[in-house]
Amino acid sequence: MSNIVAIVGCPNVGKSTLFNRLTGSREAIVHETAGVTRDRHYGKSDWNGKEFSVIDTGGYVNNSDDIFENEIQKQVHLAIEEADVIIFMVDAQLGVTSGDEVITEILRRSEKPVFLAVNKTDNPDLVLESNAFYSLGLGDIYTICAATGSGTGELLDAVVKDFKEEVVDDEAGIPKIAVVGRPNVGKSSLINALTGSERNIVTPIAGTTRDTINTRYNKFGHDFILVDTAGLRKKSKVSENIEFYSVLRSVRAIEEADVCILMLDATQGLEAQDMNVFRLIKENNKGLVVCVNKWDLMDKSENNSTKRYEEYVKKGLEPFDDIPVVFTSTVSKQRILKAMEEAVHVYENRSRKISTGQLNRLIQQYVEETPPPAWKGKFIKIKYATQLPTFYPTFALFCNLPQYIRDPYKRYIENRLRKDIDFCGVPIKIFFRKK
Repeated sequence: MSNIVAIVGCPNVGKSTLFNRLTGSREAIVHETAGVTRDRHYGKSDWNGKEFSVIDTGGYVNNSDDIFENEIQKQVHLAIEEADVIIFMVDAQLGVTSGDEVITEILRRSEKPVFLAVNKTDNPDLVLESNAFYSLGLGDIYTICAATGSGTGELLDAVVKDFKEEVVDDEAGIPKIAVVGRPNVGKSSLINALTGSERNIVTPIAGTTRDTINTRYNKFGHDFILVDTAGLRKKSKVSENIEFYSVLRSVRAIEEADVCILMLDATQGLEAQDMNVFRLIKENNKGLVVCVNKWDLMDKSENNSTKRYEEYVKKGLEPFDDIPVVFTSTVSKQRILKAMEEAVHVYENRSRKISTGQLNRLIQQYVEETPPPAWKGKFIKIKYATQLPTFYPTFALFCNLPQYIRDPYKRYIENRLRKDIDFCGVPIKIFFRKK
């Protein structure tokens, strides 16, 4: 099961710095000015072999007239509601503030596991003064410095200790196919059309589906689990950010799936939210099928042909463009079985194993045709290759100077492998290691 960690706190306490450290990225902007983070950032992290998702939230400001700060408050509440574990960050240099006390009351009501991280403890005096935060009544405190990483190991040890262990269910081993995408692109309609029932509610309102719904599909020689991605509350009834719920619940569905069907609205094309979901699929190393829905609404012309549209989609998803694209209509049930067949094929590609002998013959051929570029007068020799025992295609190539292999050559090896072996719809990982 997936685990989500939300980082909350007042403005400018170092939440984005910790987020960047945990995810190994610089996606969240870090600046000394308070209130820089307005939207949520989400990324992947792992500690002690346990993977989890991280959400960076904006700084919580109580009783503010600023429209941005009011929206940030909503996002903080949503992050707390969706998270499994919460890291509450405070600033050792400021001491206990009224804002910290307000957030503490919110966290108590959430009844979620909370870990109090006292940031900016750069010297022993600040570590000693951090004891004042025991007055918040949240239990143990963890003194850290997010900028340098000091103390974050002890914090993460405690965080991952509370994670739920993965439960093996009766459906283990059966392919799990998640249907993901923006609101109102036809995810529930696709599953209803496939199963021949109205199990999932469908309305024109974006965000009708709220909970993740699993449906066992056992027809036409196929046996897999369809996951309708998680739900969104009706915007007319609650003051929530629909896009935020879409992303968070797509994270959970993607992490638990083997293959994802990314549904696009043919009338709207490839949008920023589609790219967010695509990146999550790729980062989680899941199989991918792109399903362009509502194709029956498109004006069929030479400039709007399936070939041109497929080129447009793959251009937007580069460099990972070895992906099946299916054009469907859930209303007329056009090519919906084709989408399922492609998903099953991608599942088979994802679990494909290559013998060590065949792999080494292929790699030797690639290297002979295009050797790795020399670096600072040093020549790189690839000696041996093997496929690693992972759930998705992962290869280790052993050579004398792995540190001098650059990304363009990795892409060359990947593209050649894709040309000779059917890995359509599946991300490939290639590692160069010291022989």
